[in-house]
Amino acid sequence: MRWPEHADQMAAVTSVMRVQQLLLGEIDRTLKPFGLTFASFEALRLLAFTREGELPMGKIGERLMVHPASVTNTVDKLERAGMVRRRSAPEDRRRVLAAITPDGRDLVEKATAALNAADFALPGVDRDTAVALTALLRRIRERGNDFDANAHDPWA
Repeated sequence: MRWPEHADQMAAVTSVMRVQQLLLGEIDRTLKPFGLTFASFEALRLLAFTREGELPMGKIGERLMVHPASVTNTVDKLERAGMVRRRSAPEDRRRVLAAITPDGRDLVEKATAALNAADFALPGVDRDTAVALTALLRRIRERGNDFDANAHDPWA
């Protein structure tokens, strides 16, 4: 295997990884005044999008494509901050639901407005370019078995 044959792939990977660092840095700076990380923002935003404002813990992990331990850690922090509360599902007390509180809903709306004002750390990237970028990255994610290719990605 010769290096020049794969130099373009290496350059693409390096660029994606650097962009990820830049995006996370800007997102973190935008969310810091709200006391949120991107993970906690995603969890609150997901809960706020639901009809009842609550989801089973496992479903949160599935939709955000994160490990159950990460969901537990994120919900623990949000619960301590009064943004989320846990309760047993009425139909199955073994299943735990996370529900957004009114304070959590208010906070995520303010944080969303701040992220929107910052163009979600993509200033100068128009909607068509963002859609094309998401589609391109989705192909890579599908090939990496990041999620079921037929499933709906809540952020796509």
